[in-house]
Amino acid sequence: MAGLMKALVMRGLHDVAVLERPIPVPGPNDAVVRTTVAMVCTSDCHTIEGGLGELKDRVLGHEAVGVIHALGSAVEGFRVGQRVAVNAITPCFKCENCQRGFTSQCKVMLGGYKFTTQKDGNMAEYFHVNDAESNLALIPDGVSDEAACYTTDMMSTGFKGAENARIPLGGSGVVFGMGPVGLMAIAGTRLLGAGLVIAVDCVPSRLELARYYGADVTINFKEQDPIAEIMRLTGGHGADAAMDALGSQPTFENCVKATRAGGVISNIGYFGHGDYIKIPRLEWGVGMGEKTITTLLCPGGSERMGRLMRLIEAGRVDPTRLTTHHFKFSEIEKALDMMTTKADGIIKPVIHFD
Repeated sequence: MAGLMKALVMRGLHDVAVLERPIPVPGPNDAVVRTTVAMVCTSDCHTIEGGLGELKDRVLGHEAVGVIHALGSAVEGFRVGQRVAVNAITPCFKCENCQRGFTSQCKVMLGGYKFTTQKDGNMAEYFHVNDAESNLALIPDGVSDEAACYTTDMMSTGFKGAENARIPLGGSGVVFGMGPVGLMAIAGTRLLGAGLVIAVDCVPSRLELARYYGADVTINFKEQDPIAEIMRLTGGHGADAAMDALGSQPTFENCVKATRAGGVISNIGYFGHGDYIKIPRLEWGVGMGEKTITTLLCPGGSERMGRLMRLIEAGRVDPTRLTTHHFKFSEIEKALDMMTTKADGIIKPVIHFD
């Protein structure tokens, strides 16, 4: 018997509880990790509300780090007891989509996202990792578990939004939505060499953090028209790229309006409602403005995770400034409620298992 553990289980829509579950057992190519730190994501809240359909009896969570508890018989290069981070996306790296370079779309669209959607997630005392050699990333001694946990989604997603934006050296980029992913997009945009970084939100504390992460200009959209201000800042041309870190019709439209001819609209947001997204016709150049729309799902894999942790270790970025609240695992339901309502200025809650 593998023994029992406690896990946050979605019993059905709007119904979650901490329950006992068997500790998972690894297959030959897999691993089991004992969780030390995890994080609640806004997408967990969307899932509970039905964003992924009516899931039943499924462990939630996709942002966690810990210590290797058990390894499959075929896994090489790791040992029990090592500290590891595991991305929210765990591709097989073998299928056609993976071999075509779209590892987040493993086997099917969005198929790399296995935690919660296809198998139990990792908001639990132990969690299972498929294809361990490709998906386990060793945490350097100089990186804390809390900092490493940010590489599992927030950093990887936000930075990929900036990578997809393809802003030329010294160019201009704007990010709409200063949640944790948007703030990491700001950091990534600055690290990649943008000369003008613009952050748009309406929460002063988040705009202040955007300044810390590299925004040259912050725009409170409740106080001024963000599009008019972006046009003024860019001499009437628009930004080289705009990133939607919220996932809403208004922010997406603003991204199209804010970009110059030939610019890039880089979507990082989760569109959890509605059947269609509308594009503002004139600002799109009636379909001929040569504006590119890019999308992404958090890139995974140990190689990318290692590079992200190198940025932390080298002091290039400190993601722990995003942490606003700390909870014990026994308080996880309170953390979920606060993330749902965005109470007490919460940006990112850290869940401690040890």
